[in-house]
Amino acid sequence: MSKLWGGRFTKETNKLVEEFTASIQFDQLMAKEDIAGSIAHATMLGECGIIEKNEIELIIKGLNQILEKIENNEVQFNIENEDIHMNIESMLIEEIGPIGGKLHTGRSRNDQVATDMHLYLKNKTSSIISLIEEVQNVIIQRAKNHVFTIMPGYTHLQRAQPVSFAHHLLAYFWMLERDKGRFKDSLKRVNISPLGAGALAGTTFPINRKFSAELLGFDDIYQNSLDAVSDRDFIVEFLSHSSLLMTHISRLSEELVIWSSQEFQFIELDDAFCTGSSIMPQKKNPDVPELLRGKTGRVYGSLFGLLTVLKGLPLAYNKDMQEDKEGMFDTVYTVQSSLQLLSGIIQTMKVNDKQMYEAVQKDYSNATDLADYLVRKNIPFRQAHEIVGKTVLYAIEQNKFLGEITLQEYKQISNVFDEEIYFTIHPKTVMEARVSEGGTSSNAVWNQIYKAEECVSMN
Repeated sequence: MSKLWGGRFTKETNKLVEEFTASIQFDQLMAKEDIAGSIAHATMLGECGIIEKNEIELIIKGLNQILEKIENNEVQFNIENEDIHMNIESMLIEEIGPIGGKLHTGRSRNDQVATDMHLYLKNKTSSIISLIEEVQNVIIQRAKNHVFTIMPGYTHLQRAQPVSFAHHLLAYFWMLERDKGRFKDSLKRVNISPLGAGALAGTTFPINRKFSAELLGFDDIYQNSLDAVSDRDFIVEFLSHSSLLMTHISRLSEELVIWSSQEFQFIELDDAFCTGSSIMPQKKNPDVPELLRGKTGRVYGSLFGLLTVLKGLPLAYNKDMQEDKEGMFDTVYTVQSSLQLLSGIIQTMKVNDKQMYEAVQKDYSNATDLADYLVRKNIPFRQAHEIVGKTVLYAIEQNKFLGEITLQEYKQISNVFDEEIYFTIHPKTVMEARVSEGGTSSNAVWNQIYKAEECVSMN
Protein backbone atom coordinates (compact mmCIF):
# COMPACT_ATOMS: atom_id res chain seq x y z
CA MET A 1 0.00 0.00 0.00
CA SER A 2 1.34 3.44 -0.92
CA LYS A 3 1.87 5.79 2.04
CA LEU A 4 -0.08 9.05 2.06
CA TRP A 5 3.27 10.79 2.56
CA GLY A 6 5.27 8.51 0.22
CA GLY A 7 5.80 10.81 -2.75
CA ARG A 8 9.44 11.62 -1.99
CA PHE A 9 10.45 8.04 -1.11
CA THR A 10 11.89 5.43 -3.49
CA LYS A 11 11.78 2.43 -1.15
CA GLU A 12 9.08 0.70 0.86
CA THR A 13 9.31 1.16 4.64
CA ASN A 14 11.10 -1.65 6.44
CA LYS A 15 8.47 -3.86 8.08
CA LEU A 16 10.17 -3.67 11.47
CA VAL A 17 10.32 0.13 11.20
CA GLU A 18 6.64 0.13 10.25
CA GLU A 19 5.74 -1.82 13.40
CA PHE A 20 8.15 0.13 15.59
CA THR A 21 6.91 3.57 14.55
CA ALA A 22 3.19 2.80 14.29
CA SER A 23 0.86 4.04 17.01
CA ILE A 24 -2.48 2.77 15.70
CA GLN A 25 -2.33 -0.08 18.20
CA PHE A 26 -3.13 2.42 20.96
CA ASP A 27 -4.11 5.79 19.47
CA GLN A 28 -7.22 4.23 17.93
CA LEU A 29 -8.74 5.08 21.34
CA MET A 30 -8.95 8.65 20.03
CA ALA A 31 -10.92 7.77 16.90
CA LYS A 32 -14.02 9.75 17.94
CA GLU A 33 -11.92 12.76 18.91
CA ASP A 34 -10.01 12.57 15.64
CA ILE A 35 -13.21 12.56 13.62
CA ALA A 36 -14.69 15.40 15.71
CA GLY A 37 -11.58 17.46 15.06
CA SER A 38 -11.72 16.68 11.35
CA ILE A 39 -15.37 17.68 11.07
CA ALA A 40 -14.64 20.99 12.81
CA HIS A 41 -11.62 21.57 10.56
CA ALA A 42 -13.63 20.75 7.42
CA THR A 43 -16.49 23.02 8.49
CA MET A 44 -14.02 25.86 9.02
CA LEU A 45 -12.39 25.27 5.59
CA GLY A 46 -15.84 25.57 4.03
CA GLU A 47 -16.74 28.74 5.97
CA CYS A 48 -13.45 30.34 4.94
CA GLY A 49 -14.04 29.48 1.27
CA ILE A 50 -10.91 27.36 1.07
CA ILE A 51 -12.86 24.28 -0.11
CA GLU A 52 -16.21 24.25 -1.92
CA LYS A 53 -19.23 23.82 0.38
CA ASN A 54 -20.55 20.82 -1.57
CA GLU A 55 -17.19 19.08 -1.14
CA ILE A 56 -17.21 19.86 2.58
CA GLU A 57 -20.68 18.33 2.89
CA LEU A 58 -19.38 15.17 1.20
CA ILE A 59 -16.34 15.05 3.49
CA ILE A 60 -18.42 15.47 6.65
CA LYS A 61 -20.92 12.86 5.47
CA GLY A 62 -18.04 10.44 4.84
CA LEU A 63 -16.52 11.12 8.28
CA ASN A 64 -19.84 10.44 9.99
CA GLN A 65 -20.20 7.18 8.06
CA ILE A 66 -16.71 6.14 9.24
CA LEU A 67 -17.61 7.06 12.82
CA GLU A 68 -20.74 4.92 12.62
CA LYS A 69 -18.69 1.97 11.36
CA ILE A 70 -16.15 2.42 14.18
CA GLU A 71 -18.93 2.52 16.79
CA ASN A 72 -20.37 -0.68 15.29
CA ASN A 73 -16.94 -2.36 15.37
CA GLU A 74 -16.97 -2.69 11.57
CA VAL A 75 -13.53 -1.14 11.04
CA GLN A 76 -10.18 -2.91 10.80
CA PHE A 77 -7.35 -0.47 11.47
CA ASN A 78 -4.23 -0.93 9.35
CA ILE A 79 -0.72 -0.76 10.82
CA GLU A 80 0.64 0.32 7.43
CA ASN A 81 -1.26 3.58 7.88
CA GLU A 82 0.68 4.15 11.11
CA ASP A 83 -1.76 6.12 13.23
CA ILE A 84 -5.42 6.96 13.75
CA HIS A 85 -5.20 10.12 11.60
CA MET A 86 -3.91 8.40 8.47
CA ASN A 87 -6.17 5.39 8.97
CA ILE A 88 -9.25 7.62 9.01
CA GLU A 89 -8.02 9.73 6.11
CA SER A 90 -7.40 6.59 4.05
CA MET A 91 -10.88 5.31 4.90
CA LEU A 92 -12.33 8.68 3.92
CA ILE A 93 -10.62 8.62 0.51
CA GLU A 94 -11.85 5.06 0.02
CA GLU A 95 -15.36 6.12 1.09
CA ILE A 96 -15.80 9.31 -1.00
CA GLY A 97 -12.90 9.32 -3.47
CA PRO A 98 -10.03 11.81 -4.04
CA ILE A 99 -12.02 14.67 -2.50
CA GLY A 100 -11.25 13.07 0.87
CA GLY A 101 -7.63 14.07 0.35
CA LYS A 102 -8.64 17.74 0.61
CA LEU A 103 -9.45 17.36 4.31
CA HIS A 104 -5.81 17.75 5.31
CA THR A 105 -5.60 21.22 3.77
CA GLY A 106 -4.23 23.74 6.27
CA ARG A 107 -3.28 21.29 8.97
CA SER A 108 -0.63 18.70 9.92
CA ARG A 109 -0.67 15.51 11.89
CA ASN A 110 1.27 17.50 14.49
CA ASP A 111 -1.59 19.86 15.33
CA GLN A 112 -4.12 17.12 14.62
CA VAL A 113 -2.75 14.72 17.25
CA ALA A 114 -2.40 17.53 19.78
CA THR A 115 -6.05 18.46 19.18
CA ASP A 116 -7.12 14.83 19.64
CA MET A 117 -5.34 14.60 22.97
CA HIS A 118 -6.81 17.86 24.21
CA LEU A 119 -10.31 16.63 23.33
CA TYR A 120 -9.65 13.20 24.83
CA LEU A 121 -8.32 14.56 28.13
CA LYS A 122 -11.09 17.14 28.36
CA ASN A 123 -13.67 14.35 28.29
CA LYS A 124 -11.73 11.98 30.56
CA THR A 125 -10.87 14.65 33.13
CA SER A 126 -14.55 15.54 33.46
CA SER A 127 -15.35 11.84 33.89
CA ILE A 128 -12.70 11.46 36.60
CA ILE A 129 -14.05 14.49 38.46
CA SER A 130 -17.49 12.85 38.50
CA LEU A 131 -16.03 9.55 39.75
CA ILE A 132 -14.16 11.34 42.55
CA GLU A 133 -17.43 12.89 43.60
CA GLU A 134 -19.10 9.47 43.67
CA VAL A 135 -16.48 8.26 46.15
CA GLN A 136 -16.95 11.43 48.18
CA ASN A 137 -20.71 10.84 48.39
CA VAL A 138 -20.14 7.27 49.59
CA ILE A 139 -17.72 8.53 52.25
CA ILE A 140 -20.30 11.08 53.45
CA GLN A 141 -23.02 8.43 53.73
CA ARG A 142 -20.79 6.04 55.66
CA ALA A 143 -19.59 8.89 57.88
CA LYS A 144 -23.17 9.82 58.81
CA ASN A 145 -23.67 6.33 60.20
CA HIS A 146 -20.46 6.33 62.24
CA VAL A 147 -20.19 9.73 63.90
CA PHE A 148 -20.42 8.04 67.31
CA THR A 149 -18.30 5.00 66.39
CA ILE A 150 -15.08 5.32 68.39
CA MET A 151 -11.79 3.93 67.11
CA PRO A 152 -8.12 4.42 67.96
CA GLY A 153 -6.45 7.25 66.11
CA TYR A 154 -2.82 6.58 65.25
CA THR A 155 0.51 8.28 64.81
CA HIS A 156 3.56 6.18 63.85
CA LEU A 157 0.99 3.33 63.62
CA GLN A 158 0.84 3.48 67.43
CA ARG A 159 -2.43 4.23 69.18
CA ALA A 160 -2.54 7.94 69.94
CA GLN A 161 -6.03 9.28 70.78
CA PRO A 162 -9.60 8.02 70.34
CA VAL A 163 -11.35 9.47 67.28
CA SER A 164 -14.69 9.14 65.56
CA PHE A 165 -14.56 6.63 62.69
CA ALA A 166 -16.52 9.19 60.67
CA HIS A 167 -13.79 11.73 61.36
CA HIS A 168 -11.16 9.30 60.08
CA LEU A 169 -13.11 8.58 56.89
CA LEU A 170 -13.73 12.26 56.23
CA ALA A 171 -9.98 12.93 56.16
CA TYR A 172 -10.04 11.11 52.81
CA PHE A 173 -13.01 13.17 51.65
CA TRP A 174 -10.90 16.31 51.95
CA MET A 175 -7.93 14.71 50.20
CA LEU A 176 -10.27 13.88 47.32
CA GLU A 177 -11.69 17.40 47.40
CA ARG A 178 -8.21 18.79 46.77
CA ASP A 179 -7.70 16.22 44.00
CA LYS A 180 -10.97 17.27 42.42
CA GLY A 181 -9.95 20.92 42.60
CA ARG A 182 -6.65 20.18 40.86
CA PHE A 183 -8.35 18.34 38.01
CA LYS A 184 -10.91 21.13 37.62
CA ASP A 185 -8.19 23.74 37.49
CA SER A 186 -6.26 21.74 34.90
CA LEU A 187 -9.18 21.98 32.49
CA LYS A 188 -8.16 25.59 31.88
CA ARG A 189 -4.96 24.29 30.26
CA VAL A 190 -6.61 21.32 28.57
CA ASN A 191 -9.39 23.36 26.98
CA ILE A 192 -7.15 25.18 24.48
CA SER A 193 -7.06 24.42 20.76
CA PRO A 194 -3.85 23.73 18.82
CA LEU A 195 -5.79 23.03 15.62
CA GLY A 196 -4.55 25.04 12.67
CA ALA A 197 -1.03 25.48 14.04
CA GLY A 198 0.15 23.21 11.22
CA ALA A 199 3.39 21.27 11.46
CA LEU A 200 5.09 24.07 13.43
CA ALA A 201 4.72 27.45 11.71
CA GLY A 202 1.03 27.86 10.87
CA THR A 203 -0.38 27.67 7.34
CA THR A 204 -0.50 29.79 4.19
CA PHE A 205 -4.27 29.29 3.92
CA PRO A 206 -6.62 31.97 5.36
CA ILE A 207 -8.05 29.70 8.06
CA ASN A 208 -10.03 30.79 11.13
CA ARG A 209 -8.57 28.95 14.13
CA LYS A 210 -10.97 30.54 16.61
CA PHE A 211 -13.96 29.31 14.62
CA SER A 212 -12.79 25.68 14.65
CA ALA A 213 -11.94 26.05 18.36
CA GLU A 214 -15.49 27.23 19.08
CA LEU A 215 -16.94 24.32 17.13
CA LEU A 216 -14.97 21.91 19.36
CA GLY A 217 -15.93 23.67 22.58
CA PHE A 218 -12.47 25.03 23.34
CA ASP A 219 -12.17 28.25 25.35
CA ASP A 220 -9.19 29.62 23.44
CA ILE A 221 -6.42 28.85 20.95
CA TYR A 222 -2.66 28.53 21.42
CA GLN A 223 -1.07 31.88 20.61
CA ASN A 224 2.16 30.36 19.29
CA SER A 225 2.21 27.62 16.66
CA LEU A 226 5.51 26.13 17.90
CA ASP A 227 4.11 25.90 21.42
CA ALA A 228 0.82 24.48 20.14
CA VAL A 229 2.35 21.39 18.55
CA SER A 230 5.10 20.78 21.13
CA ASP A 231 3.18 21.39 24.37
CA ARG A 232 2.52 18.32 26.47
CA ASP A 233 2.31 20.18 29.78
CA PHE A 234 -1.40 19.42 29.97
CA ILE A 235 -0.68 15.68 29.87
CA VAL A 236 2.12 15.97 32.45
CA GLU A 237 -0.27 17.91 34.66
CA PHE A 238 -2.94 15.24 34.25
CA LEU A 239 -0.44 12.50 35.13
CA SER A 240 0.79 14.53 38.12
CA HIS A 241 -2.72 15.06 39.49
CA SER A 242 -3.48 11.40 38.85
CA SER A 243 -0.34 10.37 40.76
CA LEU A 244 -1.39 12.40 43.79
CA LEU A 245 -4.93 11.03 43.57
CA MET A 246 -3.53 7.49 43.46
CA THR A 247 -1.35 8.32 46.48
CA HIS A 248 -4.50 9.11 48.44
CA ILE A 249 -6.26 6.00 47.16
CA SER A 250 -3.20 3.96 48.11
CA ARG A 251 -3.11 5.36 51.66
CA LEU A 252 -6.75 4.47 52.22
CA SER A 253 -6.21 1.07 50.61
CA GLU A 254 -3.35 0.39 53.03
CA GLU A 255 -5.64 1.16 55.95
CA LEU A 256 -8.37 -1.08 54.54
CA VAL A 257 -5.85 -3.92 54.31
CA ILE A 258 -4.69 -3.35 57.90
CA TRP A 259 -8.18 -2.88 59.34
CA SER A 260 -9.45 -6.08 57.71
CA SER A 261 -6.60 -8.20 59.14
CA GLN A 262 -7.11 -10.76 61.89
CA GLU A 263 -5.01 -8.59 64.18
CA PHE A 264 -7.29 -5.53 63.81
CA GLN A 265 -10.72 -6.82 62.71
CA PHE A 266 -12.03 -3.26 62.50
CA ILE A 267 -13.78 -3.94 59.20
CA GLU A 268 -14.73 -6.84 56.97
CA LEU A 269 -14.52 -6.35 53.23
CA ASP A 270 -17.39 -7.62 51.12
CA ASP A 271 -16.76 -10.96 49.39
CA ALA A 272 -17.28 -9.26 46.03
CA PHE A 273 -14.05 -7.31 46.54
CA CYS A 274 -11.87 -10.13 47.87
CA THR A 275 -10.37 -13.36 46.56
CA GLY A 276 -9.31 -16.67 48.07
CA SER A 277 -6.21 -18.80 48.22
CA SER A 278 -5.48 -21.70 45.89
CA ILE A 279 -4.06 -23.75 48.79
CA MET A 280 -5.37 -22.26 52.07
CA PRO A 281 -9.16 -22.60 52.12
CA GLN A 282 -9.66 -20.29 55.11
CA LYS A 283 -8.14 -17.24 53.39
CA LYS A 284 -10.05 -14.12 52.38
CA ASN A 285 -7.50 -11.87 50.74
CA PRO A 286 -7.98 -8.09 50.31
CA ASP A 287 -6.65 -8.28 46.76
CA VAL A 288 -8.55 -5.29 45.40
CA PRO A 289 -7.21 -2.70 47.88
CA GLU A 290 -3.79 -4.31 47.53
CA LEU A 291 -3.96 -3.82 43.76
CA LEU A 292 -5.19 -0.25 44.19
CA ARG A 293 -2.09 0.29 46.31
CA GLY A 294 0.10 -1.38 43.69
CA LYS A 295 -1.38 0.45 40.69
CA THR A 296 -0.04 3.68 42.17
CA GLY A 297 3.46 2.81 40.96
CA ARG A 298 2.12 2.30 37.46
CA VAL A 299 0.75 5.85 37.36
CA TYR A 300 3.95 7.28 38.85
CA GLY A 301 5.86 5.48 36.09
CA SER A 302 3.78 7.14 33.38
CA LEU A 303 4.46 10.56 34.90
CA PHE A 304 8.20 10.08 35.19
CA GLY A 305 8.31 8.44 31.76
CA LEU A 306 6.77 11.44 30.01
CA LEU A 307 8.86 13.95 31.94
CA THR A 308 11.96 12.05 30.84
CA VAL A 309 10.81 12.01 27.20
CA LEU A 310 10.21 15.77 27.19
CA LYS A 311 13.20 17.02 29.14
CA GLY A 312 15.66 17.34 26.23
CA LEU A 313 13.44 17.87 23.19
CA PRO A 314 14.11 20.83 20.89
CA LEU A 315 11.15 22.63 19.32
CA ALA A 316 8.87 21.70 17.76
CA TYR A 317 7.52 18.17 17.19
CA ASN A 318 9.77 15.12 17.55
CA LYS A 319 8.84 11.46 17.11
CA ASP A 320 9.77 10.92 20.78
CA MET A 321 6.44 12.57 21.57
CA GLN A 322 4.62 9.49 20.34
CA GLU A 323 5.52 8.12 23.78
CA ASP A 324 3.06 10.56 25.37
CA LYS A 325 -0.03 8.49 24.65
CA GLU A 326 0.22 5.00 26.11
CA GLY A 327 0.91 6.27 29.62
CA MET A 328 -1.96 8.73 29.32
CA PHE A 329 -4.39 6.06 28.13
CA ASP A 330 -3.24 3.61 30.80
CA THR A 331 -3.52 6.23 33.54
CA VAL A 332 -7.04 7.19 32.49
CA TYR A 333 -8.11 3.55 32.67
CA THR A 334 -6.28 2.93 35.96
CA VAL A 335 -7.70 6.01 37.69
CA GLN A 336 -11.24 5.48 36.48
CA SER A 337 -11.36 1.80 37.47
CA SER A 338 -9.62 2.52 40.81
CA LEU A 339 -12.22 5.12 41.77
CA GLN A 340 -15.10 2.85 40.76
CA LEU A 341 -13.69 -0.04 42.81
CA LEU A 342 -12.93 2.16 45.81
CA SER A 343 -16.48 3.44 45.83
CA GLY A 344 -17.82 -0.14 45.93
CA ILE A 345 -15.41 -1.22 48.66
CA ILE A 346 -16.31 1.65 51.00
CA GLN A 347 -20.03 1.28 50.33
CA THR A 348 -20.16 -2.45 51.08
CA MET A 349 -17.58 -2.93 53.86
CA LYS A 350 -18.88 -4.03 57.25
CA VAL A 351 -17.71 -1.86 60.15
CA ASN A 352 -16.98 -3.73 63.39
CA ASP A 353 -17.73 -0.89 65.80
CA LYS A 354 -17.56 -3.17 68.87
CA GLN A 355 -14.02 -4.25 68.00
CA MET A 356 -13.01 -0.63 67.48
CA TYR A 357 -14.49 0.39 70.83
CA GLU A 358 -12.85 -2.51 72.62
CA ALA A 359 -9.51 -1.39 71.18
CA VAL A 360 -9.74 2.10 72.70
CA GLN A 361 -10.52 0.61 76.10
CA LYS A 362 -7.36 -1.48 76.05
CA ASP A 363 -4.70 1.13 75.39
CA TYR A 364 -3.28 4.35 76.82
CA SER A 365 -4.69 6.68 74.17
CA ASN A 366 -6.52 8.65 76.90
CA ALA A 367 -3.22 9.74 78.49
CA THR A 368 -3.30 13.22 76.91
CA ASP A 369 -6.68 13.86 78.52
CA LEU A 370 -5.23 12.79 81.84
CA ALA A 371 -2.57 15.47 81.40
CA ASP A 372 -5.19 18.07 80.33
CA TYR A 373 -7.16 17.14 83.47
CA LEU A 374 -4.13 18.02 85.61
CA VAL A 375 -3.62 21.29 83.71
CA ARG A 376 -7.17 22.27 84.58
CA LYS A 377 -6.16 21.60 88.18
CA ASN A 378 -3.57 24.39 87.74
CA ILE A 379 -0.57 22.11 87.19
CA PRO A 380 1.79 23.36 84.40
CA PHE A 381 1.52 21.18 81.28
CA ARG A 382 5.16 20.03 81.33
CA GLN A 383 4.78 18.89 84.94
CA ALA A 384 1.45 17.26 84.13
CA HIS A 385 3.09 15.48 81.18
CA GLU A 386 5.72 14.01 83.50
CA ILE A 387 3.15 12.91 86.08
CA VAL A 388 1.08 11.15 83.43
CA GLY A 389 4.19 9.54 81.94
CA LYS A 390 4.95 8.03 85.34
CA THR A 391 1.31 7.00 85.70
CA VAL A 392 1.42 5.14 82.37
CA LEU A 393 4.67 3.45 83.37
CA TYR A 394 3.08 2.37 86.67
CA ALA A 395 0.02 1.02 84.81
CA ILE A 396 2.20 -0.99 82.42
CA GLU A 397 4.16 -2.45 85.32
CA GLN A 398 0.89 -3.39 87.05
CA ASN A 399 -0.54 -4.83 83.80
CA LYS A 400 -3.42 -2.36 83.96
CA PHE A 401 -4.94 0.34 81.75
CA LEU A 402 -5.57 3.87 83.04
CA GLY A 403 -9.23 3.23 83.71
CA GLU A 404 -8.36 0.20 85.85
CA ILE A 405 -6.08 2.04 88.28
CA THR A 406 -7.83 2.64 91.60
CA LEU A 407 -8.32 6.14 92.99
CA GLN A 408 -6.07 5.19 95.89
CA GLU A 409 -3.30 4.32 93.43
CA TYR A 410 -3.85 7.57 91.58
CA LYS A 411 -3.57 9.57 94.79
CA GLN A 412 -0.28 7.89 95.56
CA ILE A 413 0.99 9.41 92.34
CA SER A 414 -0.63 12.85 92.93
CA ASN A 415 -3.10 14.15 95.50
CA VAL A 416 -4.73 16.25 92.79
CA PHE A 417 -6.55 13.21 91.34
CA ASP A 418 -10.20 12.70 92.35
CA GLU A 419 -13.26 10.68 91.19
CA GLU A 420 -13.72 12.95 88.18
CA ILE A 421 -10.73 11.30 86.55
CA TYR A 422 -12.71 8.22 85.45
CA PHE A 423 -15.23 10.30 83.52
CA THR A 424 -12.44 12.39 82.00
CA ILE A 425 -10.54 9.43 80.57
CA HIS A 426 -13.57 7.51 79.30
CA PRO A 427 -13.15 7.01 75.51
CA LYS A 428 -16.42 8.77 74.67
CA THR A 429 -15.51 11.76 76.87
CA VAL A 430 -12.06 11.88 75.28
CA MET A 431 -13.53 11.92 71.78
CA GLU A 432 -16.23 14.49 72.61
CA ALA A 433 -13.70 16.76 74.31
CA ARG A 434 -12.12 17.65 70.94
CA VAL A 435 -14.56 20.49 70.25
CA SER A 436 -12.24 22.69 68.18
CA GLU A 437 -13.29 23.25 64.55
CA GLY A 438 -12.13 20.28 62.50
CA GLY A 439 -11.85 18.14 65.65
CA THR A 440 -13.32 14.73 66.38
CA SER A 441 -16.21 15.62 68.72
CA SER A 442 -19.59 14.60 67.34
CA ASN A 443 -20.69 18.24 66.87
CA ALA A 444 -17.47 19.09 65.04
CA VAL A 445 -17.83 16.00 62.84
CA TRP A 446 -21.44 16.82 61.98
CA ASN A 447 -20.35 20.34 61.01
CA GLN A 448 -17.67 18.76 58.84
CA ILE A 449 -20.27 16.52 57.19
CA TYR A 450 -22.49 19.52 56.42
CA LYS A 451 -19.55 21.34 54.81
CA ALA A 452 -18.66 18.20 52.83
CA GLU A 453 -22.23 18.01 51.53
CA GLU A 454 -22.02 21.64 50.47
CA CYS A 455 -18.84 20.87 48.51
CA VAL A 456 -20.47 18.10 46.46
CA SER A 457 -23.79 19.92 46.01
CA MET A 458 -22.08 22.99 44.54
CA ASN A 459 -20.82 21.02 41.53
